[in-house]
Amino acid sequence: MTTAGPASATRVAASTSPRIDRGFDTDLAIAFMKAAAHPQRLSILRHLASGEKSVGMLELLLQKRQAAVSQQLARLRQEGLVVNRRDGKAIHYSLATPQVEHFVRCMQEAFRRQP
Repeated sequence: MTTAGPASATRVAASTSPRIDRGFDTDLAIAFMKAAAHPQRLSILRHLASGEKSVGMLELLLQKRQAAVSQQLARLRQEGLVVNRRDGKAIHYSLATPQVEHFVRCMQEAFRRQP
């Protein structure tokens, strides 16, 4: 009589469990979530999900000083979540990639307050 040892149990468990996507960039995802895990940065991302905004417009929307908004925009830009363009003296920001937009929209839907 043959008995199944721990190694065969491990093979069975491994073959029935869902596979991890090897193409998933864990480090990028963690950096992304850390950058978005600040209330003001998350608010900026949410505002930018509806389209490009100037720094001045973000100041008004967030009701924060320009220096504070610019500091958070710099962190988001450093992490690759937003991009900017200059138009004369104004600097406009938008979400960097469709993936960032998708993430923000998913967050908004997942955490929408229910009436």
